[in-house]
Amino acid sequence: LEVNGQSIALDHMGPMVVNRDGTISRIGNWGEMTEIERSNTLRILGKRNQLRLAALR
Repeated sequence: LEVNGQSIALDHMGPMVVNRDGTISRIGNWGEMTEIERSNTLRILGKRNQLRLAALR
């Protein structure tokens, strides 16, 4: 993300979640998750987001 020409990283907020209605949200406790939890969440979320986006098209 760029603001006033400067890049801002949003990694600390966690991955984007595509909700069933097409809205976007984030995982609230991303900062408290362990690396294993984050890895599993990314794996599951990636598949789920793809399915939800396909259903919305």
